[in-house]
Amino acid sequence: MAHKWPVRVARPFTKKLLPVVPLITGQRILDFLFPIALGGNAALPGGFGTGKTVTEQSLAKHSLVDVVIYIGCGERGNEMTEVLVEFPELTDPKTGGPLMERTILVVNTSNMPVAAREASIYTGITLAEYYRDMGYNVLLLADSTSRWAEALREMSSRLEEMPGEEGYPTYLASRLAAFYERTGRVVSLSGEMGSVTAVGAVSPPGGDFSEPVVQSTLRVVGGFWALDSSLARARHYPAINWNISYTLYYDLVKGWFEKEVSEEWTPLRTWMMDVLQKDRELQDIVQLLGPDALQDEQRVLLETARIIKLAFLQQNAFHEIDASSSPKKTFLIAKAIRSAYDTFMYYTKERGFDPKNIPTLPAVESIIRLKELKEEEVERVIAQIPEELRYQLERLSREAA
Repeated sequence: MAHKWPVRVARPFTKKLLPVVPLITGQRILDFLFPIALGGNAALPGGFGTGKTVTEQSLAKHSLVDVVIYIGCGERGNEMTEVLVEFPELTDPKTGGPLMERTILVVNTSNMPVAAREASIYTGITLAEYYRDMGYNVLLLADSTSRWAEALREMSSRLEEMPGEEGYPTYLASRLAAFYERTGRVVSLSGEMGSVTAVGAVSPPGGDFSEPVVQSTLRVVGGFWALDSSLARARHYPAINWNISYTLYYDLVKGWFEKEVSEEWTPLRTWMMDVLQKDRELQDIVQLLGPDALQDEQRVLLETARIIKLAFLQQNAFHEIDASSSPKKTFLIAKAIRSAYDTFMYYTKERGFDPKNIPTLPAVESIIRLKELKEEEVERVIAQIPEELRYQLERLSREAA
């Protein structure tokens, strides 16, 4: 049941497979807009207070994987205590038992020796490879790689090595690349098929994404989930900035979503990304000239973007139902918003409806509340929304006339 292995050496395998199966995280913004594959890797950078730890804990609780390895690298002791107390009490949605039964914690708090902090990342990835070789899908969460890089810098300084940018060793980028390179979906030597998916939190000082650890990580990861302090201050969680985040895995995993959920998945995602991009451009005009400078169609788009942010992108990690959203529920909510947008546009163009009344519609409130309903209830409520919306818009249009 156990054997020795040097943690800095990657475990061998027979064949590496294409990352074509997505990692289902239960987070709508990640699964729909910025998915990563099983065997992929992603960076989660953000300044202090942007919700890195809560986001990683949500991934640990709700991701559809067999084993979770959580590395608390240089974390504060009270944060790791929270994890140790909370996880045994959580129910695993897959097995019905305690979540702790499939979770491994590599605890390395900030008051522990610097050499242990540097080794903790390698210990975690080697444990992940061990379970991968048994045929399991493993999710590795490193919180945070910045503190691992700081440990690397301190050790390099004590060894009197030549410093690079901001005092980090010149081999920082290659060490990060070697760590993330050990992820992947593979056929093991015994013929089992397993995967290691890594999500590394990065804590840049002052939230500066131009610092060396973020930039070195960006060069090697396939997913970039940027946490935004302005969204966190506005209490919008998860505070992932949809304008600068990206994924390189979408073209590989979209076939799975189109087959398992709906053929409309990609067109709907493209539409939502387009609305959010146009909203960003229109917000600049609104700040300069005010909302009256916009055409009615543009105001409909702004209101739709507001609904997307409230009903879709915002997700309560502590809500019993909203904490996790299945791909089908995610798709149904996105489809309901798209349907409402088309209806708003029709009544605005053809009936002279004033878009400023959109927030007052009860049907809009029903769309925003969809995320708090169970999947079967969402289907029932969505079937009623189009008729309710048309009735409310007809009444307002008659009153305006």
